[in-house]
Amino acid sequence: MDFCKVYVMGSIPLRSTFIRSCCQEFSEIDLLIRCTMQEHVCLIGFDEPEISVLKQRISGRVIAHPSLPGFRVEDGQLYVDNEQGGWQSRVDLVIFHGIFEEDAELFVALALWGGPCFPNPLGMLACRDKQACLVRALSQTRFPGRGRGYVPAGSVVNLKTEQVAKWGNWHCGENKARIQGEWCAEYSSTLEPFYPGEAVRVVLLGEDVLQIRLAGDDWLKSIHDPSADFMEVDADLADDTRALARYFDLPVIANDYIVGEDGTKYLLEVNHIPNVTRFPLIWERYVALVTGWCASA
Repeated sequence: MDFCKVYVMGSIPLRSTFIRSCCQEFSEIDLLIRCTMQEHVCLIGFDEPEISVLKQRISGRVIAHPSLPGFRVEDGQLYVDNEQGGWQSRVDLVIFHGIFEEDAELFVALALWGGPCFPNPLGMLACRDKQACLVRALSQTRFPGRGRGYVPAGSVVNLKTEQVAKWGNWHCGENKARIQGEWCAEYSSTLEPFYPGEAVRVVLLGEDVLQIRLAGDDWLKSIHDPSADFMEVDADLADDTRALARYFDLPVIANDYIVGEDGTKYLLEVNHIPNVTRFPLIWERYVALVTGWCASA
């Protein structure tokens, strides 16, 4: 035979490594053996009940950590804490979905490891600093707007028009201020004009694009408001979101835009790890996407 497959659990083949052996005395024989090896998958950043859902859908041994685990990369292998602690296990695939204060170190380790990771650690590194991510995104989007600015911490500006200051890496309705006149920046902040209009989020999940009308009682709009809901997808915003996803090489991304009262569109920010649990439809499509990726990685 040219090669053989070893099956377990009926007719379901396990993913395996290939060992190619060539014998000097019988150089015409090229034996390819598919070995049975159960892969170790690590989930990072998910909470219950999402962990249970993913464990049911993913084959192999699954290690899940709601927060950042201990990790190391050694001799080309990634090792991560076991769920119960005590020692670290080698991991074959990683699915990451969270925002943590020190997660950039993990992204560096994942990139150096070079193994299968969802999403791409290089894309996550490029987006992790919100201000740097915004600058990169504005260089690519069709809807950058005009009149943006920057204020270092401790500096004072005197603004003639109403603007929005944003600082830090936690933009979920936080670290933002609507300002005008004299303002002293406690933290280094980006500035953008306050755009009246409708706030929307365009979510890309693989090939699927969904659009959400953000809502809220004041000028801060969010997906978490009870009245936030799906709406018809704007083709231009969908194309822009796809282009930014390609630029950052991310399979899942959510862009927030303002559609002005005159129809003009403005990119506000890129969410490289967007919320995927607020709406059941998004969660279902996310699960299908990551489990499909895991099966083919």
